[in-house]
Amino acid sequence: MDAPRSVMVFRSLLGNRPLTRVALAYTIFILTEYAVWIAMIVYAYQRGGVGVAGAVVLAQLIPAALFAPLAAGIADRRSPVLLLGGGYVVQALGTGATAAAMAADLPWVAYAAAAVASTAVTTTRPAQAALLPALARTPQQLTAANVALGWLESGAQVLAGVLCGVLIGLTGPAGVFVACAALLALGPLLVGTLRPVVTGGESDAGQLADLLASARLVTGNAAVRLLVSLITAVGVIIGAVDLLYVVVAVDVLGRGEEWAGYLNTAFGVGSMLAGVVTALLVGRRLGRPIVLAALVVTAAVASLGAHTGLVPTVAYFGLIGGGLAVLNVTARTLLQRTVPVHETARVFGLLEGLFMAGLAVGTALVSGLQTAFGTTGTFVGLALLLPLAGLAGGRALFRLDSEARVPVVEIALLRSLPLFAELPLPTVEGLAQTVREERLSAGTILLREGDVGDAYYAIADGELEVSKHGVVLRHCRRGDGVGEIGLLHAVPRTATVTATTPSTVYALAAEPFLAAVTGHVATGRLALEIAQKRLETEP
Repeated sequence: MDAPRSVMVFRSLLGNRPLTRVALAYTIFILTEYAVWIAMIVYAYQRGGVGVAGAVVLAQLIPAALFAPLAAGIADRRSPVLLLGGGYVVQALGTGATAAAMAADLPWVAYAAAAVASTAVTTTRPAQAALLPALARTPQQLTAANVALGWLESGAQVLAGVLCGVLIGLTGPAGVFVACAALLALGPLLVGTLRPVVTGGESDAGQLADLLASARLVTGNAAVRLLVSLITAVGVIIGAVDLLYVVVAVDVLGRGEEWAGYLNTAFGVGSMLAGVVTALLVGRRLGRPIVLAALVVTAAVASLGAHTGLVPTVAYFGLIGGGLAVLNVTARTLLQRTVPVHETARVFGLLEGLFMAGLAVGTALVSGLQTAFGTTGTFVGLALLLPLAGLAGGRALFRLDSEARVPVVEIALLRSLPLFAELPLPTVEGLAQTVREERLSAGTILLREGDVGDAYYAIADGELEVSKHGVVLRHCRRGDGVGEIGLLHAVPRTATVTATTPSTVYALAAEPFLAAVTGHVATGRLALEIAQKRLETEP
């Protein structure tokens, strides 16, 4: 996106006050989410060391993991405005109660209040995902909103770590909660005046059935089980690192607890820089990048125990953040290549719950290792985690990677279509896995007016003619696609498409097409805009 266009798009975003208010509330949410997480770990560590800190983290993660699927269901069946505003209210009250309990030296009350606030955090993202399409007036506004929110999400750990470090240094953990409670109080004010929107959704019984079906697929497929285990292991290490920020800051570096925030910032910077690397891996074999990322994380974790000083330690956390980001994305991409298309959404939904469970396990693991073997033993134990996983499944991972089809040509074709320009690259690769090639001789009718549509077609080669009632409307070539109107509006084909030269197209079935397009708000709006323009130009 060039600079003048960027300015125009973001001016359009600022012109939509409801959308701007949601984005501002989300900015506050991101900053406070990461800041209070680190501050609570520091507070618990001050009260009882690693053991208490680990227990407090578990007390926050377990209720949140259990409530997360319910939050998503509420967003589907009720107004996301009410869920978003209500979630912000509970977060603000829980954070404020935590600050008050800290000031009154009531640690157990503080822990309980923080658990309530962290559980309410799970309402924000599903509610916002359901709300944004209803607030955007144009596809450009929705695209701008998603770009802006993506930047905020990527930079959140960096900014929140600095904020947390400064406030802990000046006022202690309680000051972080006071500041964050005040900021969170703005959330309900920003979104509370929005008009309620009811999106409709599936029943709880449907969600439970999908969850059980996903669990059966994961346990019954060795390849899927291996990849889900690897991604869950990433969650274990991230959960361990959250607690290690304080351990390293105090026990290894001998500095104040505020350095837990600064180490978190280094981790976030590494994760952001890794985004460049992961973008280059789309369409490539992933076995070696997975192993290399695992080795980087292993070496960096092991090096933390060498007490090499401040600057190397900060660099190690950056390497851990970058390595885990690459490991997470590549493993998820390989899982996407492996899981049957119609099972992808369910498996990834289950994976998110397992990932949160991994965070909890990582926290408990650090507590146990620290108690049994001390600080050095903790680093050694964590450093061995990924190599042991590699010994258990490394050969199977390489075999799986070599057998998985990498649709390089199909990826390039889909990326060239304006319809899919806003989709994340891993999603494009997932779509490319599902397409089927069709070769057409001159005169072959690809789509017939009035027929039921079951696929979208991306044109790879040749020329096709689009006509309606015998009137030629346009000609399509490579970089064009046809068939989206019938799928998006659930209507019969509105025109006939005929190959005028020998042509090659790639068919994308309705289910993955609609899942990708409607599951990504910017792409969904763009698709509807394209379909509407074509309908308006047809007689």
